[in-house]
Amino acid sequence: MKDWMPDVFEFMGYRDFMRAYYSAAKTHTKRFSYRSFSAKAGFSSSNFIKMVIDGDRNLSPEAAERVAAALELSASEQRFFKLLVEFEQATDHEDRLRALESITATKRFLEARPLDSMLLEYLSHWYNLAIRELAGRSDFKDDPEWIAAQLRPKISTARARKSLELLVELGLLERADGVISRGEPTLDAGHEVRAAGVKQFHRQMLERAAASIDDVPSEERDISAMTVCIKCNSVEGLKERLRDFRETFMSVCDEEVDPDVVYQLNIQFFPLSEARREP
Repeated sequence: MKDWMPDVFEFMGYRDFMRAYYSAAKTHTKRFSYRSFSAKAGFSSSNFIKMVIDGDRNLSPEAAERVAAALELSASEQRFFKLLVEFEQATDHEDRLRALESITATKRFLEARPLDSMLLEYLSHWYNLAIRELAGRSDFKDDPEWIAAQLRPKISTARARKSLELLVELGLLERADGVISRGEPTLDAGHEVRAAGVKQFHRQMLERAAASIDDVPSEERDISAMTVCIKCNSVEGLKERLRDFRETFMSVCDEEVDPDVVYQLNIQFFPLSEARREP
């Protein structure tokens, strides 16, 4: 990698990396342009690279290969760049998750963004959050086998052990005098990292909610829905009411004395039609 080039391992978005590369290359070589960048990658359209950076075009696997070569990345950097492309453009949840796990397992990414990597790992697996909340029980045991058996659905002892290590390293759980308790650290991550992790979190919790329809007796859960027709300008006000409800709900839960079970609350509010177009 040339000394003026940005480090691809510091990025979670391939477009952000391409944008940073273009800016650095333009500063280093005044004649560098979108046209020359596109031509170097073998694209006939002089504006192709700019459209990709602006989000107007995606990169196919073949195009990603050509761009990676034009960026003059090493073999390991090219593999990572293509993982970023795969992660951002995957339409299948499982494919996106696999790409994310490969990104966070990359040694150079771990070295460049250790906290970001751990936060992605934390948010990408539903049981990490459940185990942290489980630690609020008075009978909580710092024992991966016990923890694995408490969750619904159960997870492997190996996953429970890895989760405990992660939670302690992030400060979300604290060990003191043989007792483990919940911590309250300030975890500061880049916007794109937090956004990617939160998306994974919501997908996993929606999957758990769908599974609970069959797996959890109706008397232990509440799943309901309503379909309504509203004005577009009412959306923000209704979202504010939902935020107020969540805060009230959390306050009630925080006041629980000696809690004994971990629950998940999901709220979804999204359009099922296009808005009416004014003539």
